[in-house]
Amino acid sequence: MKKYFILATLLAATTLANAAPTLTGKAPLVIGHRGASGYLPDHTLASYRKAIEMGADYIEPDLVSTKDGVLIVRHETTLKDSSDIASRPEFAARKRKFKIDGIEKEGWFTFDLTLAEIKTLRAIQPRADRPQAYNGQFQIVTFDELLTLREEKSKETGREIGIYPETKHSTLHQQLGLPLEEKLVAALAKHGLNHKDAPVFIQSFETHSLKILRKLTPVKLVFLVDGHDVRPDGSIAANRPYDYVISGDPRSYADMMTPAGLHEIRQFADGIGPWKAYLIGWKYKTGADGKIIDLNGDKETDQRDAVLLPPSNLVHEAHKAGLLVHPFTFRNEAGLLASDYKGRPEAEYLAYFALGVDGVFSDFSDTAVAARKHFLTH
Repeated sequence: MKKYFILATLLAATTLANAAPTLTGKAPLVIGHRGASGYLPDHTLASYRKAIEMGADYIEPDLVSTKDGVLIVRHETTLKDSSDIASRPEFAARKRKFKIDGIEKEGWFTFDLTLAEIKTLRAIQPRADRPQAYNGQFQIVTFDELLTLREEKSKETGREIGIYPETKHSTLHQQLGLPLEEKLVAALAKHGLNHKDAPVFIQSFETHSLKILRKLTPVKLVFLVDGHDVRPDGSIAANRPYDYVISGDPRSYADMMTPAGLHEIRQFADGIGPWKAYLIGWKYKTGADGKIIDLNGDKETDQRDAVLLPPSNLVHEAHKAGLLVHPFTFRNEAGLLASDYKGRPEAEYLAYFALGVDGVFSDFSDTAVAARKHFLTH
């Protein structure tokens, strides 16, 4: 019965759509996650242009700070995986170890370098399974430069492109004396985007950052809901917001996904951005040794060996609390798709659109846009 329900969800999405609409009744948004990061190096102007050309409604930058306090667009404060800094002898002595949200990392950190130094670097594709041909071609981008691109592309395309920035490692930046929030809001104001109807969502994995922002800006705010891993039985190993770790709050992200937790979130945010496993989970078969069984016989164990679980009621409960739901991250790679999807990323989108999600973070905006069109017209 469970299997039948899941397959029916995938193959007859529009039948279920009327029973599980978006919160506003509008079509779900496509959010270009780090631009078109499935095709080009993350967070580059070229990547964002491509996402917009593919039809993304919003583009999503992660924000960190340079040593001299400039907001730049990077997924992490470390530069070793997303730039060519490791091959630059002039920066060799700047490599060091540092704790990021309590976890020791080694490399080069954005807050140790000035903007002028960072501008000499070039972006690279951080994922080995994605195209490497564009490595070394593109500069690292400031938030201001990206906002300028948004304006230009909105005029060029005749449609308002939204911006969806994330305050990355907010507590850490506050500890370093490089807080992100006021500079983010000032940049939005400079570009005429600091008002309640602006095409802006600001997101964070930390509640403290969102509470600060709530006092600074009327734009929409989204609480990101992380998860460390999916256990073989399908349960989520949930971590904790780092501001909770610092304050001693024992709750995990999963603990906040209850009706009471969602009501609390609604006091400081307009939506949630949950890891997609919170909405439709998956599980694995295991042997007597507890190890995952290679279900498809390809001598690897990944999500192709997983089977879907019935959807949770999180979208329903979040909508009931008045919260939008924007799950992350949707990708095309076969190893990231449960066996039920038959290697078809479009089938995964249809399953989530059927639940009534209000938007999706996607590395492949073209696939997301095509799946949404299919969902809305069939």
